[in-house]
Order: sequence, then C-alpha cells, then structure tokens
Amino acid sequence: MKLGKFYLYPLFDGFFGLDGGAMFGVIPRPLWEKRHPPDEKNRIKLALRPLLVVTPSEKILIDTGIGDKYDAKFAERYRIERPDTVVNSLARHGIKPEDITIVILTHLHFDHCGGTTRLAAGKPVLTFSRARHFIQRLEWENALNPNRRSRASYLPENFLPIQEAGLLELIDGSQEIIPGIELIHTGGHTQGMQIVKIKTEEQNAVFWSDMIPTRNHLPVPYIMGYDLFPLQSMEQKEKLLEQAVKENWASFLEHDPEVTAGRIKLINGELQFESID
Repeated sequence: MKLGKFYLYPLFDGFFGLDGGAMFGVIPRPLWEKRHPPDEKNRIKLALRPLLVVTPSEKILIDTGIGDKYDAKFAERYRIERPDTVVNSLARHGIKPEDITIVILTHLHFDHCGGTTRLAAGKPVLTFSRARHFIQRLEWENALNPNRRSRASYLPENFLPIQEAGLLELIDGSQEIIPGIELIHTGGHTQGMQIVKIKTEEQNAVFWSDMIPTRNHLPVPYIMGYDLFPLQSMEQKEKLLEQAVKENWASFLEHDPEVTAGRIKLINGELQFESID
C-alpha cells in the first residue's frame, strides 16, 4: 500500500503453530477457540509476516521471519510450513537481500529474527549483509543473558552475526531513527520489545509485532501468556490503541493467518478490525 511518500509491503515467511492457551493467556478457551481453532496438540496456526517499507532513500525490513536454520524436530514441534520465504517475497518486489539498508528487529525471539541469518558452509551469516540492524539495548542484553523462561526463544545463531559484521545499532528507548520511522519501546512481551510507527504526509501506520499479534488479540485483556510483563503489556496496549483509533492508523499484523493489514475502529464500544488487504 502507498502511505504518503512511502510504500508498505507485507511479506510472508510461512506459518507456524504455538499453544493456543499460551497465545491467549488468561482468556478462557471457549472465548477464543471458535475464532482461532487449535489442532490436536492445542496449537493455533500463525503467520509470519515481516514488513517492507520503501522510502525515497531507504529500503527497510521490519522483522525477518523464522528462517530455515532449524532441524526436523524443531519444525515438527512448531508445525512450521514455509510455502514462501522472505527472500522470495522481496524478489517479487524487485529487491535483493543486499538492497535492504535497514533491518528493524522488534525483539529477538526466533520467529521474529530467524531470517536475519542464513547458513553458508555450515556457518550462520547475515542475510541482509549491508543493512544496519536496529535493536533495543535491553533486548540485546537479555538475549545474551536469557533467564530460564526465555532461553528457548533466544537462539544466538539468529543474532550474534549482526555484531560480528559490525552492523548492530543498539538504541535506548523510543526514538525516530530516520524521518518518518519511529521505534516505540513498549516492553511487556519482553523487556526490550519495540513496535514501529510509520508517519509520512500526516498519514500513520504501525507494525504491532507481538503487542497485537492477530486481530483476535484486539481487546486489551487479550495478551499472551508468553508476555514476561503482562501489566505493562496491557498499559501500553490500551494507550496505543486509543491513539491508533483516534488517528486512524493503518495496522499491520505479524501473526494473523488470514489478514495482513487493516484499521482499528471503535464501534458501539467494541474494537473491530477492518481489513484493507
């Protein structure tokens, strides 16, 4: 879609599955299973949708998908299906990995940064070899020193090559990294998670990452059991949703299996997602 002077293209890196109960936290199963039915192992289908933002001067990739460095056991556990890849999605827009100038990683969980690296001669190397990679410093430090709960989500081969290549840009808190691209440090899901707000010619868009992973997570209490700081998630989500509705932000969803983008409306006191795919 065209947004002012920018072009925004949702990409696709396939599907994977996570436990439905964990994805909806304290929300009872009868309230979510009809909209998002689980499989026999209670996993719900989730998409992997990074976002390409093309500005007059930059080609920006927000998150990189799950990649392909996993083994068969990992693929089965997370029910990974990859009919497409981020690199192939980029190629359809005439863009090669080396054309990307900025990579923004909302956080360093494997489903958001796995495609940041690829294997070359059995060693992980950067996929987007000329891009500066923007990450919150808190997220980087926590990924290097994970606790027992978060260790399985942080796989060093997905992010250490960024530092080795000298392309790591650590930031502290919310800031605009180039005109029109603002990284908003929300915390909540992880201590260092950030979402991305895009503004050009008075038009706004947002990439919600895991703050609102699917349209079924619109209500403020619908947060994931994976969130390390759930009260912070709810506080930030409520504040940002109010702003998104008021300013009519175009909203990009990273994990919804059916829709990629839409606008959030408040209708009869209820938040609703109107697709603009």
